[in-house]
Amino acid sequence: MSNAQWEYSTVPLIIHATKQILDQWGEDGWELVQVIPGPDGTNPVAYLKRQKG
Repeated sequence: MSNAQWEYSTVPLIIHATKQILDQWGEDGWELVQVIPGPDGTNPVAYLKRQKG
């Protein structure tokens, strides 16, 4: 049984720069979990996680 601890972040995505934004977060160790529509219904929001430590 793993005792992994995670931290999470939400990131607003700009449609024309989505790959660049996600690549940057990925380089910092964040894994994309889900993308959902933003509160205004247009710009999506990415949910990311990475292991603490």
